[in-house]
Order: sequence, then C-alpha cells, then structure tokens
Amino acid sequence: MILADTSVWIDHFRAVNPKMRDLLAREQIAMHPIVAAELALGSLRNRPSTLLYLDLLPQAQVAQLREVRHMIEALALYAKGIGLTDVHLVASCLLTPGTQLWTRDAKLERVAKALGILFEQP
Repeated sequence: MILADTSVWIDHFRAVNPKMRDLLAREQIAMHPIVAAELALGSLRNRPSTLLYLDLLPQAQVAQLREVRHMIEALALYAKGIGLTDVHLVASCLLTPGTQLWTRDAKLERVAKALGILFEQP
C-alpha cells in the first residue's frame, strides 16, 4: 500500500499523474484523515464527489498523538525539518508493515528513506 502525502495529491489534482492514476485503479493508494482534511481546505474541482472519493479510499492506520510523541523521541525525528502531519504519515506507515510513503517534500523524503518506508518511483 502507498500513502501519498498532500503534495502528491495536489500535483495529481493539477495534472493527472499516470502513476497515481494506475495505483488508484489498482487500489494501492491509502488515505490518511489528516491528508484528506488538508485537501478539503483547498479548492477542489467537483468538490463533493472528490471528497467522497477520498473518503472511500482504503484508510491508513492512524497513530494516537501519544504514540506519535513517543515515536518522535524513539526515532530521533526532531530537528529534521518535518512537521506534525509528516510524522503522523510516517507513523501510519510504520504501524502498517509494507506501507510506503510517497512525498515530494525533500526533508520528509530523507526521513522516509532512512526509515525504509519511502516509495521510490521507477
């Protein structure tokens, strides 16, 4: 399963990404509720149907905030230039073995790569 961050979704909404379209068709993309909420804050074409579609995607396992706080310390994720949403996505990937994180954010990409959860496109 692939967990795409907000930046990947925004790019896909602006200009359809063939890789994203393929993964969506094969039901390989998971949604995180924070990403869905961030997308809901933006301007979406066909807003009601787009939001419904996002809600119908497979849902990533969501860590509790105390689990995220513990993970920040345990994995030394502080001072890496990533934010709370980013750490939540990392936690979701780690809670669900085999889940990879797809991002366009360079700092989050470095963290995900170091943790072995980065989705690297061919």
